[in-house]
Amino acid sequence: MVTDTDADLTWAFQKGQPDALPRAYERFGPLVFTIALRSLGSRADAEDVTQQVYVAAWRRRDTFDPDRGSLVGWLTAITRNAVTDTLRARQRENGLLSQAAGYETLTEIPGPDQVVDRLVLADELARLGEQQRLTLMLAFYAGLTHDQIASTLRLPLGTVKSHIRRGLLRLRTRMEADDATRRP
Repeated sequence: MVTDTDADLTWAFQKGQPDALPRAYERFGPLVFTIALRSLGSRADAEDVTQQVYVAAWRRRDTFDPDRGSLVGWLTAITRNAVTDTLRARQRENGLLSQAAGYETLTEIPGPDQVVDRLVLADELARLGEQQRLTLMLAFYAGLTHDQIASTLRLPLGTVKSHIRRGLLRLRTRMEADDATRRP
């Protein structure tokens, strides 16, 4: 088995070396799959999203800029977009099914407040710095411990804990502010 540094893998991926895609999949595939599975709750959908992420990343590898972020961060952002697309497709399907069945809503369709909360959360996560966003996503979507996150991102344990604490405080403040604007 070849062990790559992140820089080696990033360079090979960007240059389109044939072995770079399987190496990137081997290194980051479990994270992409876990994020998709936790977000979607369906193993089949998570497998589809994981495949979509790697196909999209390989086709658009020329748009990846390592000066703007890491390869794992870029793959995570593609994953988030693919998960969002899948959830939207589910909503459309559920809406069509409920219309066909004569129901106004199905229980799987979130209410307006839940949709707003999810959008606010996604927007606020996107505003966080890459390290802080990745730390929160690994903690809450991938279910990794602080030690596992520190090892994965090669950060000191204290930094991981600080990123999570500050990120959660920022998200809570934003959610409280958004909730206050929706009250009558």
